[in-house]
Amino acid sequence: MELFSIASGSSGNCIMVGSDNTKVLVDVGISMKRIKEGLLSVDLSFDDINGIVITHEHADHIKGLGVIARKHGLPMYATRKTIEAIRRDRTLGDYDDSLFYSIRPDEPFDIGDIEVEANRIWHDAADPVCYTFKCQGKKASVATDMGDYDDYIVEKLSDSDIMLIESNHDIRMLEAGPYPYYLKRRILSDHGHLSNERSGSLILRLLNSHIKGIALGHLSHENNYPDLAFETVKNILLDNEFTNDIRDFNLQVARRDCPSVHFVA
Repeated sequence: MELFSIASGSSGNCIMVGSDNTKVLVDVGISMKRIKEGLLSVDLSFDDINGIVITHEHADHIKGLGVIARKHGLPMYATRKTIEAIRRDRTLGDYDDSLFYSIRPDEPFDIGDIEVEANRIWHDAADPVCYTFKCQGKKASVATDMGDYDDYIVEKLSDSDIMLIESNHDIRMLEAGPYPYYLKRRILSDHGHLSNERSGSLILRLLNSHIKGIALGHLSHENNYPDLAFETVKNILLDNEFTNDIRDFNLQVARRDCPSVHFVA
């Protein structure tokens, strides 16, 4: 299994997860041109992509969907309520509606040789989910845009070999920053985004002896710094039962504006 971040941040998201034979895009919240360039950087093209799974309908996760659907006709998987919300988004233009496949949380489905499972998360969207991917005994997870987590999420993401987990904001930066009060409350709520501290706490519960890479994703441009997110999570992970050297977990920060993290397990 591999996980490749083409872009991950509050301004746009697209993650590629794949096996040797199957490649899947998690969200397409940036332009088709940027996705094409990102794929090319790892010797791939849209011809190699077997499908798109969508976490929720916010623009930073579906911005490129209409253009990609018209140009490449890829199957698109999302929950029924998310599909309905996307259909109401007129900024995407016209596309073949039959490309949508409705999925349900906790009911695995196959794309090529990858078993995909959507899992419910807390976010201010119609029916948001995160995803896990399994193939030949390996597991990858992508979980962003969630205001908090619980034992259900820990169970669903556990035993991952590679993962990308949201580390959206530093609480102190957000509270002291320029955002209006209502937006700060939204981000800090149970249906907002994970802080660096909360991200670290979740990742600590997900650690295992076979992790090959952990990416921190969906960083806020205004309320976080890559080094701050890294150091905050790193310090939380120091108190673990698996290693005395945090480098063994291959902790990295996914870039907002360009391809970055590329894990293989």
